[in-house]
Amino acid sequence: MARATEEKITGVQKAAILLIALGPERSAHIFKHLKEEEIEELTLEIANTRSVTPQLKEEIIEEFYQVCLAQQYIAEGGIGYAKELLEKALGSDKAMDVISKLTASLQVKPFEFVRKTDASQLLNFIQDEHPQTIALIMSYLSAAQSALILSALPPDRQADVARRIAVMDRTSPDVIKEVEKVLESKLSSLVNQDYTIIGGVDAVVEILNTVDRGTEKHIMETLEIEEPELADEIRKKMFVFEDILLLDDRAIQRVLRDVDNNDLAIALKGSNEQVQNAIFNNMSKRLAVMIKEDMEFMGPVRMKDVEEAQQKIVNIIRKLEDSAEIVISRGGGDEIIV
Repeated sequence: MARATEEKITGVQKAAILLIALGPERSAHIFKHLKEEEIEELTLEIANTRSVTPQLKEEIIEEFYQVCLAQQYIAEGGIGYAKELLEKALGSDKAMDVISKLTASLQVKPFEFVRKTDASQLLNFIQDEHPQTIALIMSYLSAAQSALILSALPPDRQADVARRIAVMDRTSPDVIKEVEKVLESKLSSLVNQDYTIIGGVDAVVEILNTVDRGTEKHIMETLEIEEPELADEIRKKMFVFEDILLLDDRAIQRVLRDVDNNDLAIALKGSNEQVQNAIFNNMSKRLAVMIKEDMEFMGPVRMKDVEEAQQKIVNIIRKLEDSAEIVISRGGGDEIIV
């Protein structure tokens, strides 16, 4: 893209023009992966975009393609590999320009070699390490890898490691490098020089949602004794209202028997169409019509009220799961009914 053009247009404007160029159908798929505030910002920018020259549209599409290509090369072989390939295709200056655009948002994670290692082999490699070291490494792994490792750890270490992941906030690059050195692994050396935010409650929630129910229950029961506030924070995030799609029809029908119709109408007011359909398909047509009318006549509802109503229903779901009246399919094997 010409330098003069770049100076006149912001990143949000480029994104808006790209979405316009891609068309409504493809843009809709992209919106599914964006945050609500990002969608609002882009929608406003698209609405304010009056006209785009064919040349500008072509330049932005080309820039987007080059950035995607750079990300692919980095994923395949690192920044050095990406730079080498891009230099051959675009020239040295352009290659550095493309890569520099990625450095602000791109986080090349340490332990990249470990992320590509089979979880069972990795378990043998780290199981005798200090719980804090295990927690640090698991914070960089996929939820599926971490779930397998956490399930295989001795019961007395599972909750300890989970707790350490949950309370982990920022780890200096020096500490990460030292762990890499001690473990003598061929791990990534491209450590971001800024403090790296890893772990946290969201990380442990994702892992616990993937492990089997027995492991999850043991960890949560231990944390409830040792770290009650942390356990409560984790539990609040472990099943959100939209996860009602994980329930089968019979379970949804059982849940609806204990739900107040007014709470249900408010909760559905802030949910997506897929969730609404799952609910309406599991009640009588007469009741579905009544709930829809309530939703229509109540007018705008505060998000705080929607969240409170949804949380009431989530609490009912958790209570029914704890009493074994319903089963939540989490993908960890415990969803099999015999």
